[in-house]
Amino acid sequence: MASSERTPTDVDRIAEWWVDTLVELNPGVGTYIGRTTFDEQLADYSPEGHERSIAATREALAALRGATPVDDVDRITVADLGSELELELERHDAGLHLRDLNVIASPAQDIREVFDLMPTDAPEEWDRVATRLAAVPGAIDGYIETLREGIARGTVPAVRQVREVAAQARRIAKPDGFFGTFAGSAKATGGADLPVSIMSRLGTGAEAAAASYGRLAEFLEAELHPVAGERDGVGREIYALQSRHFLGAVIDLDETYEWGIEELARMVAEQESIANEILPGASVHEAIAFLDGDPSRKLHGTDALQHWMQETSDRAVAELAGTQFDIPAEIRTLECMIAPTQEGGIYYTGPSDDFSRPGRMWWSVPEGVTEFDTWRELTTVYHEGVPGHHLQIGQAVVNRGQLNTWRRQLAGTSGHAEGWALYAERLMQGLGYLDDPADRLGMLDGQRMRAARVVLDIGVHLGKQRPDGQGVWTGEYAFEFLGQNVNMNAGFVRFEVNRYLGWPGQAPSYKVGQRIWEQLRDEVARREGASFDIREFHRNALSLGGVGLDTLRSALLG
Repeated sequence: MASSERTPTDVDRIAEWWVDTLVELNPGVGTYIGRTTFDEQLADYSPEGHERSIAATREALAALRGATPVDDVDRITVADLGSELELELERHDAGLHLRDLNVIASPAQDIREVFDLMPTDAPEEWDRVATRLAAVPGAIDGYIETLREGIARGTVPAVRQVREVAAQARRIAKPDGFFGTFAGSAKATGGADLPVSIMSRLGTGAEAAAASYGRLAEFLEAELHPVAGERDGVGREIYALQSRHFLGAVIDLDETYEWGIEELARMVAEQESIANEILPGASVHEAIAFLDGDPSRKLHGTDALQHWMQETSDRAVAELAGTQFDIPAEIRTLECMIAPTQEGGIYYTGPSDDFSRPGRMWWSVPEGVTEFDTWRELTTVYHEGVPGHHLQIGQAVVNRGQLNTWRRQLAGTSGHAEGWALYAERLMQGLGYLDDPADRLGMLDGQRMRAARVVLDIGVHLGKQRPDGQGVWTGEYAFEFLGQNVNMNAGFVRFEVNRYLGWPGQAPSYKVGQRIWEQLRDEVARREGASFDIREFHRNALSLGGVGLDTLRSALLG
């Protein structure tokens, strides 16, 4: 994927200016892509800070509209960045920032999570951490101010999200919560002690940061909770905005809901067939119980989980490189990590632009979970690693000769990224990596969950009729429905449904994105006939970097 240098154009310069502006407005973006210029700071989450961001968005959009594309690379940048900027202005007009509170991806999590990616090897790096810790109270206070403005305008999140995030904030605020533990474990490279002055600043900063999360919890419980919305569903107008945001595409929500019901039924039938292979005559639940009782498929403790993840990932990279996919040397390293939190969820963070920080797969293991089943999780490693997110996102970073920084590191949508990762899971099945029926059942367990999420998410937020014909979707029914379609414990179901209810449009983007990726592949194959080369299709598609799915469609099909 390495390429010759392309002469930067006016469009590239606008895109680069936009990245610089984003990093300045939200230093966490800089940390994410490996720029340390503003690593001591945090974003201004106050209403004034939001208005500065919106003013910059309008400026970038005006500049982009006035630029003349010189080639296809420019045309894709103009189309995709322009769409993203326009959508951000629509989201502002809808007041979404005033109700930006959910259990997984709101400022309540962003402020804490930025510390996970900060370099912490050298004393000077810990010194920057200490300065940023001291900035947490200001960031939290600005966020509270914005939520208060939402209260004044009658634009508030659902009470369920308020309650759950307050509980998260209470955990973080404890003396042995994230900040206290993080600062107390600080060491330099090789385990050397840090200077007393830095340790003192870390301790003071951690106490202040934890206390600010205590203030956030108090505000959520005392001020926001009494006025928060009772309904979990956000309605069609907001949902359509959020769907476009996560897909980078406009879809027919009603048709997609019906397709989701059909896709879920197909996943169930496929699971039932494989269950019979595993244990003749067995139901899906009986096959799962059989596999869960197999000690050869079980890992004990997070150390064993981390080692297994790393070995599985390394093997996939070594075997696929040069035979099925283009995997440049720069991205043949993927670090598999146990996340420092216990909230649940598995996620990927891309490499820094200079690859000094590699791509990483993170597993946030819930408290009390100590056993893991390899048959369930094999496909997860392929999803997060190779040929999933790591191949997709890492190759975009490698392609710096053709793509500006925005295209390499910040562009794209959940539908593009997560759709590719689900597409990659099916690719690995086709390549023989899931030939064991147990591993295929694990893959289908995930695919069934993603199909169920399409139905649940659209159903509850649009107030659709339930698939069982027993009335309209509610938040309470969402828990029951997901519990029927995943083989996970009650804590996982609770976290996942709370996530869907508070983050409308994101969960369906996985399966809908996979659907669009497969539709595009099939259409290109139809057009090219006997000359179709799937490896070339993947190369061409991934060389674009992250884009919205409408942009991907126009780039591949013309």
